Amino acid sequence: MNASPAGPEQGERAELDELGELARLLPAGPVEQVLPPGRRSHHKDVLMQLIDRDRRDRRDEAQGARPLSSARRPRRPYRPARAALVAAAVAVALAAGLTVGIGAGQRGGGADGAGAPGTPPAGSRDAVVTLDRMAAVAMNTAVQPVREDQFVYVRSRVAENVGGWEKPVKLGPLHERQVWFSQQQGPVVDVGLIREDGQDWPIEVGVPDGTNPRDSAVPAGPQRPTYAWLASLPTEPGHLLKRLYRETPVEKGDDRDQEVFNRIGDLIREQIMPSATAAAFFRATARIPGVTEVDDAVDAVGRHGIAIAREDVRHGARTEWIFDARTLDYLGERTVSSRDTDRAEAGTVYETTAVLERAVVDRQGLEPGEHRRARRS
Repeated sequence: MNASPAGPEQGERAELDELGELARLLPAGPVEQVLPPGRRSHHKDVLMQLIDRDRRDRRDEAQGARPLSSARRPRRPYRPARAALVAAAVAVALAAGLTVGIGAGQRGGGADGAGAPGTPPAGSRDAVVTLDRMAAVAMNTAVQPVREDQFVYVRSRVAENVGGWEKPVKLGPLHERQVWFSQQQGPVVDVGLIREDGQDWPIEVGVPDGTNPRDSAVPAGPQRPTYAWLASLPTEPGHLLKRLYRETPVEKGDDRDQEVFNRIGDLIREQIMPSATAAAFFRATARIPGVTEVDDAVDAVGRHGIAIAREDVRHGARTEWIFDARTLDYLGERTVSSRDTDRAEAGTVYETTAVLERAVVDRQGLEPGEHRRARRS
């Protein structure tokens, strides 16, 4: 790479050249990152922080100044190398598989030892009682196993924060999203399909230029959950939670309990899992410190329900999983500002989702109605 010449305009041009070089290292083509709405904005914010900090550090170094201290830097107190940025981009693409849910069927602590068998519930009393009821409902719900050659289909209505970087939060328009997730157990690059804003996008594992796609393929597992993988998880709540604490990545300075709560939320949103697995997730959630119940929460289409929630105190945001108060069916999720900040007043909704349909289909891109018509014909 050429050295940055003197002068502000040339310096800006050099920065753009470096960003262009980074872009060429990223996967080519439309790679859809199917993250839950609440996590998609998080990753966007982090990316912008990395770019801003990289520019600032290079300017400081050029002027002989010391980089900013950790206390003054946004969120991640380190400067990643370009290779780390590429790896992070690939990891975000892999996170497409981290959107999972309860089931489609007919009803018939932050310490290393967190979640160990015998650990008492750590959530609020109301939340613990409700989560136990949800677990009982899940155990009484018959779920048809999903075959490896099938796809899990989920149709949702979503709205996301479209406010600019470090600008006031602004909730974007409500729109429909459909996703199809592959259930293949072996390593794959093609994870599925998303249909949003009138366009289809492949869900693919990020493959850097010059890399054999087969070397980047990901098997079913934490990065790409499938029905069969979910069925393989321990159903004893303590063992399950201990595994989640062990396998959930946590950024430096972030709340470990919150990240595990978010991981479980991701794992009950847009997939189908066995009854015993769903019940274990609910009972494991009751053992996470800080989990509470919200008496009245509203999903993206205006349906009221009760919510299992946890506040990320550091960032002033509360994540709510919303359920029908009578049936305890999963309705959706939203992220709400829990206190006044520079970007939002308390109560401002950052992102909101309503799951409207969940089914199993035999082909990617096939909707459940088409599936039934095809069988009749």
